[in-house]
Amino acid sequence: MNYEQEKAVAISAVRQAARLCEAVRLEMVPAAIEKSDKSPVTVADFGAQAVICRALGLAFPQDPVVGEEDGADLRQPEMAPVLETVTAQVGRWVEDSTPDQVIDWIDHGNGDVAPRYWTLDPIDGTKGFLRGDQYAIALALVEEGDLKVGVLGCPYLSFDGGDRGLLLVAVRGQGTVIMPLFEAGPIQPLRVSDSTQGDRHRFVESVEAGHGNQAEQAAIAAAIGITTPSLRMDSQAKYAAVAAGQAVLYLRLPSPKTPNYREKIWDHAAGTLVVQEAGGRVTDMEGRPLDFSRAARFVDNRGVIVSNGLLHDRVLAALKAHPSH
Repeated sequence: MNYEQEKAVAISAVRQAARLCEAVRLEMVPAAIEKSDKSPVTVADFGAQAVICRALGLAFPQDPVVGEEDGADLRQPEMAPVLETVTAQVGRWVEDSTPDQVIDWIDHGNGDVAPRYWTLDPIDGTKGFLRGDQYAIALALVEEGDLKVGVLGCPYLSFDGGDRGLLLVAVRGQGTVIMPLFEAGPIQPLRVSDSTQGDRHRFVESVEAGHGNQAEQAAIAAAIGITTPSLRMDSQAKYAAVAAGQAVLYLRLPSPKTPNYREKIWDHAAGTLVVQEAGGRVTDMEGRPLDFSRAARFVDNRGVIVSNGLLHDRVLAALKAHPSH
């Protein structure tokens, strides 16, 4: 299969969601609602999930979608004003949307992992979105546990002084390309850095200290010769940085406070394929591939290591030698 239809639908849906997110961000203070796990969610998260799930449901009605958000909170009477705002935002892109339709579209993202399914993070990096910094709309298609299509929309990302707003698209066996997110423009192939010179390289990690073990991440980077300070970015924009050769390594090691934490698949699926098809490598801390075939969280994978490929075995060896393992 060449996945042309899947790719086209995914690109269109992610672009529509990105425009919705930027409209929300620019026109109103995007007040956050706290979810039960204490993480924030905004009007834009709900709106982006609604428009993407609607598009997927129309094009591929048999495919479940494993998404981050659900509409349960929006069904509560006290959330009526928020639902009204979400519906108004979605209605700018999908005419005559009703509150019930919007909730149904959001809930279409409550599917389960299956032989073929999509996984979606409508806003990966909500805190970055709220700060006016990096965030990503991340969508991927998985078949028999293998990533087939990955689309990353990064509204705030730019490389080498170019315009903000980049779209990265990968199809298994077809490579990764990058193009403008908000308007037509050149489509360029993307490759990871082919250098192993540690003194010229950066590694990326999360802005939030709780999202990893920053002390250990710095120690591992230093052990393989990366001497420059890390670049801290929200969201799967970190995967984009590795795929584009702007960084050679992304480390996400479990926080000492939550050593048994398991990452969620939607936080890594699209970015993983984007890096792999750009020539890089993605594994867990033991060097095993990330397993997208079983559940919404990685059952048997601890931590995530993303590299240009050339440095990967050295990173795994440094992890093995590090005293905390």
